[in-house]
Amino acid sequence: MTTRNITGTNQKFTIGKIVCLARNYAEHARELGNETPPAPVLFMKPASSLIGDGDTVRIPAYSQECHYEVELAVLIGSQACNVTADKALEHVAGYGVSIDMTLRDVQNQLKAKGLPWEIAKGFDTACPLSDFVPAGAVVDPHDVTLKLAVNGEVRQNGTTADMIHRIPQVIAHVSAIFTLEPGDVILTGTPAGVGPVRAGETMTAEIATVGRLTIPVA
Repeated sequence: MTTRNITGTNQKFTIGKIVCLARNYAEHARELGNETPPAPVLFMKPASSLIGDGDTVRIPAYSQECHYEVELAVLIGSQACNVTADKALEHVAGYGVSIDMTLRDVQNQLKAKGLPWEIAKGFDTACPLSDFVPAGAVVDPHDVTLKLAVNGEVRQNGTTADMIHRIPQVIAHVSAIFTLEPGDVILTGTPAGVGPVRAGETMTAEIATVGRLTIPVA
C-alpha cells in the first residue's frame, strides 16, 4: 500500500484509485491533434504505478516513445458521491505535483484500433507523485504555474488558469460516476509542451505553492 503525507500535519493517506483527465487544456489537445471535449475525458492509473520524489521512471521495453505530462494532483479527503460543484472543494484534503508518464507510441497504436490504452498509462513507475500541501495552503488552485524541465531545460510552462474543466466541476462529474474515497487522487490534465524523455535524463516538475519532484529516467 502506498501512502502520501499532508505536509506540516500528522495526516497520512493510503492512495486508492487515481482518476486522470485527458485533454483538459486546449493547447495540449491541439498539439496532439485532438478535439476539445465537451465533458471531462477520464482514464485511470493503478496505485501500483506510483513512485515518489527521487524514484526512477523505468520505460518498458515495449515502448520507444515515453512522454512526460506535469499535472496538478488533487487528494480526496472525505467520501464524495454525487456531490454538487458548489460543495466539491469541501472534499479536497490537499494538492500535489504529479507527472503522468505516457507511452505515446503504444497509446496511439491502441487508439487507432479503438482499444483501451491503460498499458500506455498505468505501467509500473508511470505516476510520480509528491506529498500534498493542505488544501488551504493553495489560495486558488486555478491560478498556479506548472513547470517541467528535462536536464534543466524547461519543456512545459503553463498555468492551471487554462483548465477547460475546473476542479469543482471535475469532482462533481467523477463522483456521479463512481464514489470517491479518502486517499483517491485526481490528476487534472497537462498544459502544452509534452514530449519525449529518454533513459539517462532527469525530469524536474514544479508547481508554485504546491511542491516539486525530481525524477530520473531509466
